[in-house]
Amino acid sequence: MKNNIILLQYGNTKTYIIKGEKSNLLIDTDIYGTLNEFFKAIKQANIKVSDINYVTATHYHPDHIGLISELMDFNIKLLLVDNQLNSIHFSDEIFKRDSNNRYKPINENNALIITTIKSRSFLKSLGINGEIIKTNSHSTDSIAVILDDGNCFVGDLEPYEYIKAYPNNLTLTKDWNNILAYNPKVIHFSHNIDKIINKE
Repeated sequence: MKNNIILLQYGNTKTYIIKGEKSNLLIDTDIYGTLNEFFKAIKQANIKVSDINYVTATHYHPDHIGLISELMDFNIKLLLVDNQLNSIHFSDEIFKRDSNNRYKPINENNALIITTIKSRSFLKSLGINGEIIKTNSHSTDSIAVILDDGNCFVGDLEPYEYIKAYPNNLTLTKDWNNILAYNPKVIHFSHNIDKIINKE
C-alpha cells in the first residue's frame, strides 16, 4: 500500500499530511497564530480542511501543537499516544505569557487515546501501513511515526550523527536503534534537512 505524503511548511515547523486509503492524518502543526497560513498551505496542496480526519503531534512543545485546539473545532480528531497525556498542557503557560494571545487549551476529553502497541491496527484502519513508537530522548512525550514504505517522521529528535557528540546519552542511542530496526528510507525532521538512509 502506497501512502501519499504532503509537506506543509507555513512557519518554522515542517508538518505533514499522510493520505491513507480511508482517512488522512496530519502530523504536527505550527505555533499558535498561524491558522491563516495553514489554510493557505492546504489550499495550495489542493486539500480541504474537511479532508483531514486526524491530527497527532510528535510532542507537545509550542511550535508543534499551536493549532490543534482550533483544528479540533473543525471536527479533526486528536490522536494522542498514552505517553503524551501528562504533557498535553505543557505549552499552555507559555502561550499565556503573550497578553494578545487567545490560545484555547486542548480538550483531551475529545481526543482518541491509543497505546503504541495498538498504533499499527489504528493506522491500518485509516488505510496507512505503519506504526508509532516512543522516542523519549527529546522529551518524555515524543513519538515517531514510521511507515512501512520507509518514511519516518521524528519531530525534534536529535539526528543520528549526534550520538557521537553525546556518547553518554543512552536514551538517544536507544531511540535510534529502535527506529533503524524498521529499516527506514527517509527520516523527516521538523526543523532539520531530511535524511536519506543509504544502505549500500
